[in-house]
Amino acid sequence: MNHLSQPKVLIVTICQLSSHSFLFLVYVIQRTLVKFKHLAMKSHKHNNPNLLISTHTHKLFLSSSPFNFLISLPSFIYLKQQRFTPLFFFFFFFLCFSLTTSMVASDTDTDSGPVVATTALVTFLQRVQLTALRSYPKKQIPDPKSYIDLSLKRPYNLSTIESAFNDLTSESHHDQSVPVEKLEKFVKEYFDGAGEDLLHHEPVDFFSDPSGFLSNVENEQVREWAREVHGLWRNLSCRVSDSVIESHDRHTLLPLPEPVIIPGSRFREVYYWDSYWVIKGLMTSKMFTTAKGLVTNLMSLVETYGYALNGARAYYTNRSQPPLLSSMVYEIYNVTKDEELVRKAIPVLLKEYKFWNSGKHKVVIRDANGYDHVLSRYYAMWNMPRPESSVFDEESASGFSTMLEKQRFHRDIATAAESGCDFSTRWMRDPPNFTTMATTSVVPVDLNVFLLKMELDIAFMMKISGDKNGSGRFLKASKAREKAFEAVFWNGKAGQWLDYWLSSNGDEPETWKAENQNTNVFASNFAPIWINSFNSDEVLVKKVVKALKNSGLIAPAGILTSLTNSGQQWDSPNGWAPQQEMIVTGLARSSSKEAKKIAEDIARRWIKSNYLVYKKSGTIHEKLKVTELGEYGGGGEYMPQTGFGWSNGVILAFLEEFGWPSHLNIEP
Repeated sequence: MNHLSQPKVLIVTICQLSSHSFLFLVYVIQRTLVKFKHLAMKSHKHNNPNLLISTHTHKLFLSSSPFNFLISLPSFIYLKQQRFTPLFFFFFFFLCFSLTTSMVASDTDTDSGPVVATTALVTFLQRVQLTALRSYPKKQIPDPKSYIDLSLKRPYNLSTIESAFNDLTSESHHDQSVPVEKLEKFVKEYFDGAGEDLLHHEPVDFFSDPSGFLSNVENEQVREWAREVHGLWRNLSCRVSDSVIESHDRHTLLPLPEPVIIPGSRFREVYYWDSYWVIKGLMTSKMFTTAKGLVTNLMSLVETYGYALNGARAYYTNRSQPPLLSSMVYEIYNVTKDEELVRKAIPVLLKEYKFWNSGKHKVVIRDANGYDHVLSRYYAMWNMPRPESSVFDEESASGFSTMLEKQRFHRDIATAAESGCDFSTRWMRDPPNFTTMATTSVVPVDLNVFLLKMELDIAFMMKISGDKNGSGRFLKASKAREKAFEAVFWNGKAGQWLDYWLSSNGDEPETWKAENQNTNVFASNFAPIWINSFNSDEVLVKKVVKALKNSGLIAPAGILTSLTNSGQQWDSPNGWAPQQEMIVTGLARSSSKEAKKIAEDIARRWIKSNYLVYKKSGTIHEKLKVTELGEYGGGGEYMPQTGFGWSNGVILAFLEEFGWPSHLNIEP
């Protein structure tokens, strides 16, 4: 066995433990090595050739978190000879056992929620990411995600690369940094670049000016720009490489059966909820084959994992995203009448529906009459730093003193990522204090909107497939959830649906309390208007329109995400394509003339601002600064991104819905 393979076996073995046992054992090993270090140093002074532990590790053993300690463990111990001695293993595990029995009463207070293990490659790439953080000057640190998206270069295997990395870091500085030029040389020698395993794909159904494309856009200037936006689908169309399919353990990118549309920039993989608004745009672009391929890919993920992943990467297997797969199938069927797709989708959707309505995702709120309302929350299956942003998460958690506090915080961060709205004051108990993130304690309005839509979609699909009994069951479930919206979320005084804060951990039913409604104003408070049963209620629409007009959310370039400028990207002054589309579509479907007028006005503001940004920058952006026309958004943990899948889709969908008269100027 290679002299560095045994610590790898140790790490792989402990990674298979349950989350609380796993992190506790890491802590025990850390404490054991602190003790063992003293013996090792003494042994080194007596010229023992079997073991050398670098002299700067004592501080790291004592002060680093279990997470940082674990991913750096192979760098801490460097063997001069071929293997650990049997005496070492006996002594090492004897100390582990002794410390475990002595600390079990006081140190087992850890988060016991579900955790889905990641891969050995992801764990190793986190070590590379951490070393890069320590090595580059602060203003030159590359995007952490770029390291987790690397793939192994042939002919090297992971064991060989780990050995080379341990050699590289064995003589690192006291702060665990290495010379940048050596790190860059190592990455170039042993890895293919981030995104190189995702190849360009020419869509078979793309035409530069498809028949019937945006016939109601009369303004030629706007029409020409719309053709350019339509043309961006070619830039974002990709397929996974053959290597991903044949040797998936060499990649963090997951194999998929069909080509994909990616968001763009740093997002080099397909994302779950983004795909709904991408498909909305693809329908306008008459790219039905591509749209069906996106759904096929997502269904394959549900069949493999039991849920659609946040994105098609190995490090996203611990969480999902807003459940919009049924809505995607519905949009495609609504245009193509593809009954075969519907029949294939039903069993997949039933599996996904179970995921969102059971286990930790399921919550029960009891009203004043003793009636139990079943709703859902986001709940990531992860309680450590997110691999793609582990450096950011570790720093954010540095102020917590106990393992339990850190684990809960990391789970709430990952859960915010599952919501798709990462990050926002909406998930904070004491906004804008980021360390008060408590996403698992929120029963979100919009998640339950998506699940209500899923129930209605499944009922519809079962009906056209001939399953009347199944259709009836899901209609009944949708009625029950509608009642829950009235009992739990609706606030008549505000004229909005408000998120609900749980008083406990959500595992048991709890009684509804008025003070647990989050009275802060968010765009998501108006998301239910997207559902036909709400936007068809004239009295309700009138109340919601009044509340929206008075909310302060309607800005010069669209709808604000919130009224709080926290520096987080899902807060003011930003606006996002999904929330614009849901609210605008819901208002436009109502019978209220005022609601329809507001919907069209918001859509035109959004279109115009995207146009102005495009003309200035040459790109479509992920989000806009809606407090000003023609400005893209910022904030959050990464630089503004361009491309951009769902933004393109909503622009095209709005132009198809509202058109653009020839006399209406789009320039300021």
